[in-house]
Amino acid sequence: MKSLFKPLLFLLFACSFFYVNAQKHPRFKAKVVYKSKELVVTQIAPNSFEHTSFKQTTDFGYVPCNGLLVRDGNETIIFDTPTNDKSAELLIKWVKETLQCSIKAIIPTHFHDDCLGGLQAFHDNAIPSYAYFRTIEFAQENKYVVPQNSFRDSLVLKVGNETIVAKSFGEGHTKDNVVGYFSKENILFGGCLLKEMGASKGYLGDANVAEWSNTVERIKSQYPNLQVVVPGHGKYGDKKLLDYTIGLFKTEMFGEQLFKKN
Repeated sequence: MKSLFKPLLFLLFACSFFYVNAQKHPRFKAKVVYKSKELVVTQIAPNSFEHTSFKQTTDFGYVPCNGLLVRDGNETIIFDTPTNDKSAELLIKWVKETLQCSIKAIIPTHFHDDCLGGLQAFHDNAIPSYAYFRTIEFAQENKYVVPQNSFRDSLVLKVGNETIVAKSFGEGHTKDNVVGYFSKENILFGGCLLKEMGASKGYLGDANVAEWSNTVERIKSQYPNLQVVVPGHGKYGDKKLLDYTIGLFKTEMFGEQLFKKN
């Protein structure tokens, strides 16, 4: 009996070890894969890349602006253009030459120039653009380059054998902001609707502050198990960025209501 006990104990220990390790999903170690003065590309998951370009602003100084590129097979889709055509051309060239992939679509997530400032470069390279119908209306009103194809509520596109979703959950940073979701890696591009941890409220000139936290609550309900969340500015993180953004604007509304009561 004793002779069987030790091998059995070892077997149980080994099974437990492999089971525990099988449950672990170590976070992907991000790495910068391209860097110039105008553009930085960081691989944040096996098939997802954050692109960061830069914009000089009056109120906030020299601001890094994020977008997201996702890949399956030899196809990619990009959320938000770099801030201008020069940095957009650099991104397009990098995708074609380094990733050796085609760009199936560019999707600006709202009408500000940190989302569609480089749109003409994509059109010049025969890359189709898609945007929420209100983004197209605002681009026309402001005499910006106008996205070619519109959608209402949501858009689903194939990238390789996978899909992406671009969807409006309501108003917040702007009246037209949408988010992008890549199910293959459970990653969300929140654009300027979502804030990095510790960020301020930022530019509110086109915002609906009263609805902002409600909109993010709806995103949280739709995607409860997000692995990676990329904001429009600053460091990417996980679903805690949704909670931080919700709290940031709930605090704003509580203060307004308290002021009115007094």
